[in-house]
Amino acid sequence: MKRLLSFVATIAAAVLFATTAVAGDLVNVAGASGIAVSGYDPVAFFTDGKPTPGDPGVTSTYKGANYLFASKAHKTQFDANPEKYVPQFGGYCAYGAALGALFPVDISTWQVRNGKLYLNLNPAISAEFNKDPVGFIAKAEKKWPGLEKKYSK
Repeated sequence: MKRLLSFVATIAAAVLFATTAVAGDLVNVAGASGIAVSGYDPVAFFTDGKPTPGDPGVTSTYKGANYLFASKAHKTQFDANPEKYVPQFGGYCAYGAALGALFPVDISTWQVRNGKLYLNLNPAISAEFNKDPVGFIAKAEKKWPGLEKKYSK
């Protein structure tokens, strides 16, 4: 476990320099493109039950991040209620947020719990998160405002 946490800390340090915080809202985006959720359609996790790549021709901007959608119908759903679909903790690793750190995510770790989308660093971290998701979410919710304040521009 110590080795895993050490690895995670190294990744976290690297990601701080590779992601962008926008206008007081911390969102995990891909560099200058500002694309969130690694280019996947955030609505599809809820409607299709799987990660679905978004179409660069069907986009919306929310909290300074660009979201791609697989269809115009998904874009319409998102635009009507973006908070319903954006990943929790700005799209950063939920387990990392519980530790007070920002980790990148592996889209394969996605899960919807109580109507909210959560992502994690990798399958091993996702397994740790799933040992006590309610506890980790509660910890992350307490630490998230401090992370936003610290890392937002």
